[in-house]
Amino acid sequence: MLAKGGTGINVNIAKCGLDITAREDMAALFDGLDLTKAELHVYCGAAAFEKLKLALDGVKNFSAARGAFYAAPLSALVKNGWLYKGLDELYDDMAEAAKLRSEKAPMLRTVNADAAPFSNGGASAVQEAAYAIAMASEYIAAMVERGVSPSEAARSVRLSVALGTNFFMEIAKLRAIRAVFARVARAYGADDEAAKADVFASTASFDKTVFDPYVNILRSATEAFSGVIGGVDAMAISPLDEPIGKSDETSLRIARNIQVMLKEEFDLLRPVDPAGGSYYVETLTRELIDAIAVKFREIEAFGGMGAYIIAGKAQAEVKATLEERFKKLATRAERAVGTNMYANASEVLLEREPVEVKAIEPGAAVTAEAIEPRRLTEQFEQLRLSVDEEARRTGKRASVFLCCMGPVSQHKARADFSRGFFEVGGFEVKQDGSFDSAEAAARAAVESGADAAVICSTDDTYPELAPSIAGRIKAAAPNMQVILAGAPAPEFKAEYDRAGVDDYIHVRANLLSVLSKIRSERGTVK
Repeated sequence: MLAKGGTGINVNIAKCGLDITAREDMAALFDGLDLTKAELHVYCGAAAFEKLKLALDGVKNFSAARGAFYAAPLSALVKNGWLYKGLDELYDDMAEAAKLRSEKAPMLRTVNADAAPFSNGGASAVQEAAYAIAMASEYIAAMVERGVSPSEAARSVRLSVALGTNFFMEIAKLRAIRAVFARVARAYGADDEAAKADVFASTASFDKTVFDPYVNILRSATEAFSGVIGGVDAMAISPLDEPIGKSDETSLRIARNIQVMLKEEFDLLRPVDPAGGSYYVETLTRELIDAIAVKFREIEAFGGMGAYIIAGKAQAEVKATLEERFKKLATRAERAVGTNMYANASEVLLEREPVEVKAIEPGAAVTAEAIEPRRLTEQFEQLRLSVDEEARRTGKRASVFLCCMGPVSQHKARADFSRGFFEVGGFEVKQDGSFDSAEAAARAAVESGADAAVICSTDDTYPELAPSIAGRIKAAAPNMQVILAGAPAPEFKAEYDRAGVDDYIHVRANLLSVLSKIRSERGTVK
């Protein structure tokens, strides 16, 4: 990738990665690389000192390396749920690595306050930033207690975050992190230069989708753009097929070329703080600084980020945020193009080889609840995949029939809404023109063999049409679900319910709940 425009090396050499433990292997990893040109982002696991010694001993010119060759113990604890050594021992190792870095590899960072596991578990921007700062604070304090100067301790720290699709929020988050980190570093006694944050960002896996995956290119592009505008020091962009499996060459090339274009074609590295002076961005940045500071002080008062994680506080906060984000997606207050909006009903999924995950035996020195990587759209995807699988297995796809009443002007808006609503779940949407009578609509719905009938008309016609259509359908096919397109007027809802209307779909409806109910109850409603 370096020969084709890449400028950095992002690799995992911890026990669950390459597991490099010999000088020869370390030399082989970096063989042929010009370390004066390639930015490093090398994860060593919960401890980095021994691997740093291997690199300095076995890799030519490693003292000239720049970037990060780092440990991330608290992030490892969150990702795995355990650490093989106690935090005190790991902080001893961290201090030794910082001293070695200062002496022999001054352009490297050896500690990473990596908040991406929280973000990819569903955390908000404020939570993610506050956790990164709190981890950095605990690391600096631990190193200072072990004889590292405040400035060298601060210079040893890199902060890592994931970039989401909320463009201005991500810019403001990065700017706020820099401001808060500077305050914290100076509070420990670091000089102004050491208090400048070094920030690594990766495009978030949380917001990438399995369906309509080429939209992931656009998501990654805007995320990367916000990262550049927000002033990241290094960045990794994920390929479009990351949530599906092992990426192919085309996906990797596109991901790399997003960065190359931002740098070479768009010349975005030229401006310094291009968002500076924007009233909106400056205001949002100040608001985030205040919110991050409040959460950071709460964590510090609890005893620091290590204690916060071990007690499960951070995990509970992330879980609550995740559930709220799932709820917003289910009601389409938050939208994912191609998944809960504008789904491609005829889409054929990309096929990729599965990514092999190397199993490792857990340690037992420190344990905590792990935060599993999640994706915002996973619940919708699970539903649609189950519908697709059942269709392949049985030859019959979950389906709905649209009872479009009267002229086109009377039913079109709600028929179009209903079609988009159910295609999100992979349902077949059947439509047979329009109907002038409740009897004709009910008969066509029953004869269609669909799992549900959707009555599409206007609020003014529903008091007359809805009870009649629903009653006739239920009399002929009691297992067919009847759904009304539109929010029912309060004074008529009870009557609609008594007539046999099972549910209502509208812009505030819980899309996932309605689709899941039809999927699970098809053929069983009485």
